[in-house]
Amino acid sequence: VPMSWEKALDTLADKMMELRKNNEPEKLMYMRGRYSPTSTDLLYGTLPKIFGTPNYYSHSAICAEAEKMGPGYTQGFFGYRDYDLAKTKCLVVWGCDPLSSNRQVPNAIAKFSDILDRGTVIAVDPRMSASVAKANEWLPIKPGEDGALAAGIAHVLLTEGLWSKEFVGSFKDGKNLFKTGATVDETAFAEKQTHGIVKFWNIELKDRTP
Repeated sequence: VPMSWEKALDTLADKMMELRKNNEPEKLMYMRGRYSPTSTDLLYGTLPKIFGTPNYYSHSAICAEAEKMGPGYTQGFFGYRDYDLAKTKCLVVWGCDPLSSNRQVPNAIAKFSDILDRGTVIAVDPRMSASVAKANEWLPIKPGEDGALAAGIAHVLLTEGLWSKEFVGSFKDGKNLFKTGATVDETAFAEKQTHGIVKFWNIELKDRTP
């Protein structure tokens, strides 16, 4: 129903005050798009805190901050990465859709067909995205099971000796001691560019068969 700005603001204020009077401020949710001084400092920052709701969300959850979290937690580099799509032969698109979202969409679109011509695209995603539609292989995992799949893959890579010895390192005596269910002496492995791989095996991966 068309209404004036004044009427719209009054209606919004009335609804918000109704929640406060009912002692239900958490039922207010604020969602925003890109940044601006008003949306960031006032609407996104101050308003929810004063009102008493923890439910305020930024588009960053599926954009910049999500992209930076990956290298931040795996490499200690909390920033944007550039991918060598021009030379990629096997592209694993895991839980994202570079043809539709995040940065460098035009670049991904331009390079995608070339990757398909010279190699393979594997998509891991519960939903049928644009990248999934183009991929050679689609793993439509159940939502929330990414970790189980990753652990299973890591388990196989280690037990079958498929990891990169040049980058990761190897066992000092040359014998693969990664056996399902068995702990490994950390001192038996000489690491190169990784840190704590045997510890992680003992704590998490040794029982994570596919």
